[in-house]
Amino acid sequence: MTETTSAPNFIRNQIHEELEAGRHDKIVTRFPPHPNGFLHIGHAKSICLNFGLAEQFGGDCNLRFDDTNPEKEEQAYIDAIKEDVNWLGFEWAGEVRFASDYFDQLYAWAQHLVRDGKAYVDDLSPDEIREYRGTLTEPGRPSPYRERGVEENLDLLERMRVGEFAEGEKVLRAKIDMASPNINLRDPILYRIRHASHHQTGDKWKIYPSYDFTHGQSDALEGVTHSLCSLEFEDHRPLYDWFLENLPVPSRPRQIEFARLNLNYTLTSKRKLKLLVEQGYVDGWDDPRLPTISGMRRRGYTPASIRKFCEMIGVTRADGGLVDIAMLYHAIRSDLEDNAPRAMCVLKPLKVVLTNVPEDHEEVYEVAGHPARDDMPVRRVPFTREVYIDRDDFMEDPPKKFFRLAPGKEVRLRNSYVIRCDEVIKDDEGEVTELRCSVDFDTLGKNPEDRKVKGVLHWVSATHGVPLEVRLYDNLFQVEQPDKDRDADFLEHLNPESLVTVQGFGEPSLADAGPESRYQFERVGYFCADRYASRPDHLVFNRTVGLKDTWAKIKKKG
Repeated sequence: MTETTSAPNFIRNQIHEELEAGRHDKIVTRFPPHPNGFLHIGHAKSICLNFGLAEQFGGDCNLRFDDTNPEKEEQAYIDAIKEDVNWLGFEWAGEVRFASDYFDQLYAWAQHLVRDGKAYVDDLSPDEIREYRGTLTEPGRPSPYRERGVEENLDLLERMRVGEFAEGEKVLRAKIDMASPNINLRDPILYRIRHASHHQTGDKWKIYPSYDFTHGQSDALEGVTHSLCSLEFEDHRPLYDWFLENLPVPSRPRQIEFARLNLNYTLTSKRKLKLLVEQGYVDGWDDPRLPTISGMRRRGYTPASIRKFCEMIGVTRADGGLVDIAMLYHAIRSDLEDNAPRAMCVLKPLKVVLTNVPEDHEEVYEVAGHPARDDMPVRRVPFTREVYIDRDDFMEDPPKKFFRLAPGKEVRLRNSYVIRCDEVIKDDEGEVTELRCSVDFDTLGKNPEDRKVKGVLHWVSATHGVPLEVRLYDNLFQVEQPDKDRDADFLEHLNPESLVTVQGFGEPSLADAGPESRYQFERVGYFCADRYASRPDHLVFNRTVGLKDTWAKIKKKG
């Protein structure tokens, strides 16, 4: 077991006890996404839980699309969801399933409820249904159509199915308890009329079942033992169980709820994410600023880091409030610290001319690909008369303890010589355009004997440096809870600096970077070659995360 598997997980403990007691021969879980958008980090928690438990206990996990609302669903979403699950390292049992696979059986069960006097066709309008349903403090009122006869209800239901009525003209409702303190039991809607073509069933159906009517029976048909869902569905569990108790289902799944993931500086509302995409605030569902799995992948997150993060935060029933995004950053840093090769890249180039180096001079250093990994190939780093350093590593009038370059001061170029700044060249506006420095040739691989040189700078040969477009991504929102105030516009909290693009230079080894290749740019952070925009003649790197790890410091203090 890894270090993180000790995180709280009451569901894992319950399943272990049930298997020990012989209540199940094998567990079956399922992941049931609605294909109306891309998956996000909250879904990753559910994926890791459902697939992870099945994996741990030798069971199965089904991938089943909740495709009951064809107007909002697309094949592109289905394809992206399958790709995300696979990319995270999980495999579903058997073929991909769809709720629509069970539409014929669900319709037969709706007829079964009608014959038992437990469902009826209602002519109330949507607004009237809401009014009749009552409130949290007042009971509902029965619809005037609640006592329709069985034969009339069956006839109307069939006419709904074949498209005889307009949308909103009729619905099928369960007949449960209009006075129940749980509003979900006040005659919930089972079927609505939708004259929409379905991506799996075409034009066969003119009515589509509700999520509540579809979910439990689909679980039962698939032999699911544990239906795991977030706490928002806790009040729906009595309805889930009512359908199972009142229908001839082949098995009895058990619904268990857990706290959903709330991450600060992040939105996980699919509706709001869709708005950001459709109104152009971000560049598609896989924009690296979004918490979608596709966006995180493009930003440079690894499957292992996301799985580690999900294990770190644990699974509890208590709403733990906001999870610090620093935990997510810690998870990816830990992974890339161990596994990402190193390279030097200058994001804000400032030319340095080494005046005592001949113009045609070139020497090549063989540098480890990773300081702790012998299995990574060495890099060949050329040293020439002209190099670039980062503009932030030079100050004309530095404060105390500024251990970088300044007039008359010395620094070491990483893996190379100690240099001293002798002259500062400026343009007509007074902007520093070039530094002229001299090399101490007696310092390659050793320190000067007569003085201390504390600063070490990354650098790139101006002759051999590879041009790079570098996208510096940051949090999309400036506040911890951008949608905390329901009456305010969450768009007001967008971070205008969430994406800053710079043109830099990298060492020659980066020219071979393939899509999604991840690197630590020394002294700068972790970066990933963009899977779409990057090509041999135009390299694009996305910043995954900086080097500073605040979460690791918090853990040490704790």
